[in-house]
Amino acid sequence: MAEFFDMGGYARYVWSAWGISAVVLLGTVIAVRASLRTTREQLRSRLQSRAGAEARS
Repeated sequence: MAEFFDMGGYARYVWSAWGISAVVLLGTVIAVRASLRTTREQLRSRLQSRAGAEARS
């Protein structure tokens, strides 16, 4: 098992690449979720203002 984690002497590079990839993917998921939340709030606001304008007409 230790040989697997040692990766033939390349463990430092292999595991750092895995770590960096995981951080980038996690950051992407967080950014997309924040963008989705903002887009939903903007859409909700636009729909409410449109509904209010139609009610006044």
